Amino acid sequence: MRILVVDDDPGFLKGIARLLRAKGFEVTGYSSAEEFQAYADLRDAACLILDIHLSGISGIELALQQCRSGSDVPVIFITGNGHKATQDAAMAAGCAAYLEKPCPAKTLMDALSAALQSR
Repeated sequence: MRILVVDDDPGFLKGIARLLRAKGFEVTGYSSAEEFQAYADLRDAACLILDIHLSGISGIELALQQCRSGSDVPVIFITGNGHKATQDAAMAAGCAAYLEKPCPAKTLMDALSAALQSR
């Protein structure tokens, strides 16, 4: 299964890709929403993991765009700047999970497992 990850923190992107690959997933990472829009192929995507606070287009706006385009790929939001308003916006965007950085690997894997089962 392919997991698509969008995060503008290169260290986090590398770390999450390493974790997911160790768990048997194929991972494609993008450093911005714009890069995702230019190159992502959702046809075989099982889940989308998005940082909320991206430079340029936000993770929430990217998720809303995907929803409007008819995508049913579940979205997990991860943020380093969690606020109640941000969490509310993420939930309104229809996310499968909302996690705050730093996020324990088990918490992420549990959220991913739930998102994949809901599909």
